[in-house]
Amino acid sequence: MTLNAPAITDSAAMNGGLDGHIAFAMTGDFHRNARAIKQVRSLTSAGFSVTVFHLAGSAPAIALPEGASIVDLKRPEGKGPLFFRQVSRLFLASLANIKADIWHASDLYALSACRRRADESGSALTYDAREYYPHVAGTVGRPWSRWWWARTERRDITRTDSVFTVSDSIADALASDYGIRRPHVVHNAPVSDSSSVSGDFPGLASRTGVDTPVILHLGQMKAHRGGEGLVRAMLDVDAAQLVFLGYGSEQANLEELTRDLGLSERIHFLEPVAPDEIRTTIRDARIGVTMLEDTCLNHRYSLPNKLFDYVHAGVPVLGAALDEVDTIISRFDIGMTADPSDPRSIANALLDMLNDDRQNRWRSNLPRAAETFTWESASQRFLDGMVQALSARL
Repeated sequence: MTLNAPAITDSAAMNGGLDGHIAFAMTGDFHRNARAIKQVRSLTSAGFSVTVFHLAGSAPAIALPEGASIVDLKRPEGKGPLFFRQVSRLFLASLANIKADIWHASDLYALSACRRRADESGSALTYDAREYYPHVAGTVGRPWSRWWWARTERRDITRTDSVFTVSDSIADALASDYGIRRPHVVHNAPVSDSSSVSGDFPGLASRTGVDTPVILHLGQMKAHRGGEGLVRAMLDVDAAQLVFLGYGSEQANLEELTRDLGLSERIHFLEPVAPDEIRTTIRDARIGVTMLEDTCLNHRYSLPNKLFDYVHAGVPVLGAALDEVDTIISRFDIGMTADPSDPRSIANALLDMLNDDRQNRWRSNLPRAAETFTWESASQRFLDGMVQALSARL
């Protein structure tokens, strides 16, 4: 699909910076990315027009807000640096014939192309460092790979006018690593008013047909996310069902392990739901699990979307004892932590968390956490960074 995007406008300066056009490039399926969806909604609500360039997947299309359009690109084959080069070339070619006030790279793979277009046009460049890319799980034990990703990011991040990220720890690390101004921390929190985006969708009990407590793992099933330990832990947690709500490269392995352990009647794998359906779908879970393993700094510093989804749905959290996740669970007293690599540790925590008295205490604390972490607050920091970037180029 080819679109003619709006030309650069001078009216941005006359309207507080909120009247420009943004080319929003992202590696992945926009319709499945809750963070990108919220960002585009906030940008258009603030007066920007947005053209999204994404690698189209199989997710059902969501309705775009007024002022937004989308360009579907075919995902290249390959992985690692080869995939990076192919994606970078794809974005560069796709962005060649449009004009924009801001070139926004929604991830590292899109940054190089956006930086080149920003340099050519003299426009603003913004970047969402959604991961601590040189230190992701794929670079563990591979120092040359880590060096290559750090070199790649350094080349372009120093040209940006605003950088965003998901946690304080990653913001501090990026500022230290590259000598840049500390990035804007934009948490992956949901909107506080669920009625603005959500309908009344079936909960987990009706989707699975079970009437026992539900333990939920929301989101992607990938390596080093504690899935295997969680499945094995269910051997000792007889009084509950486990639901994986999502997809990912480890799903087939987890399903096979479930069968091998004779747990198929108590562990369920459900298709992912649209971002706007998450809150009402998961509201009847007894425990929400986020079990990233401490295999890399990216995991240690992360604040996963699912943590905030659980909080806003009123679901107590079992998290890995990682820096950022542990801080929120402890600060608000909304759950427990466990060692994601130890099924016994996970099982003990789950059994403790099924206790009604503890459930009541945590559920009474969850509203305060939900009020603290909202997209309304996070989006203001996002918009402030966008206006800051635009102002730097006027």
